[in-house]
Amino acid sequence: MTGTVEPIPLLRGERGAPRPPYAPAPLPGGADAPAAPRHGRPRVLLAPVTVTPGKPLTPSHLKGLFWVDVMYRATARLADVTYRYSPTTYHPTDQTLGFWEYLDHTLGDTDYSQLSEEEIGELYVGYRADGRQTPVSALRPYLDAIEQHGWVHPSSARVLELWSAQYARLGMHDPGLTEHQPPGMTLDEVLDRLVPLGLCLDMREYGGPVYLDATRYGLPLRQIATAQGRPNYLACALRELVPLVPGYDEVVLLYDRELEPDYQLLQRVLAELGPVVRRVPVGRVPIDGQIRSARHGDWRGHSAGALLEALGADHDGPALRLGMRLYFIATLGPGDRQSFRPDLLRQCVVRAERMLGSYEATAGAAAAEAGLTGFLERQRGDHAYVDPYRLTSGLLAKHRPAPVHELLPAVFL
Repeated sequence: MTGTVEPIPLLRGERGAPRPPYAPAPLPGGADAPAAPRHGRPRVLLAPVTVTPGKPLTPSHLKGLFWVDVMYRATARLADVTYRYSPTTYHPTDQTLGFWEYLDHTLGDTDYSQLSEEEIGELYVGYRADGRQTPVSALRPYLDAIEQHGWVHPSSARVLELWSAQYARLGMHDPGLTEHQPPGMTLDEVLDRLVPLGLCLDMREYGGPVYLDATRYGLPLRQIATAQGRPNYLACALRELVPLVPGYDEVVLLYDRELEPDYQLLQRVLAELGPVVRRVPVGRVPIDGQIRSARHGDWRGHSAGALLEALGADHDGPALRLGMRLYFIATLGPGDRQSFRPDLLRQCVVRAERMLGSYEATAGAAAAEAGLTGFLERQRGDHAYVDPYRLTSGLLAKHRPAPVHELLPAVFL
């Protein structure tokens, strides 16, 4: 799945069949496009922060995912884009392994195949509240199963299965949620690459941890692995990205604002490997004025599944897809000041219905394609990627109308 650009799976018709008015247009490089090389187009890698598959998708998660989806689909009209999102890469973190061990320790052999993500999320809340420190020896069998066999605990496999269905209903490109996508390097291979560049301090020989070292840029040392080699999230990101980034002109890191220090460091390290590296922080969505972690169950009542159930009863798929993007991107913006408001979300879906009511598909004429390309290029600024906020706000602008007939199926539906 990585390295390809594909249309949204569930909305594609048979090859050669008429495409319904609301179906997304094929992305360049997808199954409907010629496989000829496209010279002169920048190569862009989108690498968003991943969500741990142990709880439901929250409004904060949805905001980030819509941000990436619109950026991916819009930028793919202008560049050769890879959307790298691999849950496999981050399974070895203590957060995930600890949850799996907790489930097996407390519940034993359990059938998770019929549980909802909310029910599994309640188990995750219990795990974080328990606070039990899991010994490294208890986590080792899980790590070996991941690294050697591509194994996923059935609880997380169930959550990823449910997320994949929600992605399809929301019209989001699935970058391979349920696929085995291992990173291209081991931790030791990453260190072998970074130590000669003076970007790593490996103290394991002396019984100490491993640090990223960008102190020459004024950034503090950051531990990425224990003395026993247990990686944190940043080490897993390096295992994935260090072997990938030299093949791209621009790398775009999308992440939660609370991770700003780590992503400043990651940007510095990856830039040493050749590409231009951009950081795009996306603010979380407060609930009743407070930003809380999913570990506290802040998804209750407004998880992705709950929102789809509530809105899907009154609105069809295209209105849901467009309306949610209008709300989570254009209305909330990149910051984190506005609390989640179901009433405003519903208003955006109603507005989307009105927009779609006056929408009529047009033939894919060269002039129309050129108009879309020009419009998208104006949303890029000095970088290769298309800015989702500028683009979505531009869709609503009255003083400079957007090429709606081309833009909606290409990017928003």
